[in-house]
Amino acid sequence: MSTPNKVSASSTVTIDAPAEAVIAALADYSTVRPKLLTEHFHDYRVVEGGVGSGTVAEWTLQATKKRSREIRAAVEAAGSTIIERDANSSMVTTWSVEPSGTGSIVTTSTEWNGAGGVGGFFERTFAPLGLRKIQAAMLSNLQAHLTR
Repeated sequence: MSTPNKVSASSTVTIDAPAEAVIAALADYSTVRPKLLTEHFHDYRVVEGGVGSGTVAEWTLQATKKRSREIRAAVEAAGSTIIERDANSSMVTTWSVEPSGTGSIVTTSTEWNGAGGVGGFFERTFAPLGLRKIQAAMLSNLQAHLTR
């Protein structure tokens, strides 16, 4: 059961690439992931590992002109799921890949514990809209990377 202050956003795309290729691309934080990032990501770097579980990557997510977040993501990869847990907050991003015909359905979802009160209301209302745009752009970049 979600808490009243939980903020979440999710986006899904179908990609004409096998699930194994999609999960391998998503798990490659050293060479592929930097190619998928949008202009909202700054100072991206791999701190530990680079592929799959055990990878730690850092970046600044510039969600709006005035709102940025320092992310230190620890990666867990198992089967068709990759989970990024931010050490600096409650933010968790999950990437899921399901086979679909000759392609794959890729879903990314992000959630965190938002603020309470009026500020929390606005965060729960507007943050998911902006985050979905960022997710959609990353998924589009993933699709372009895998289908060129």
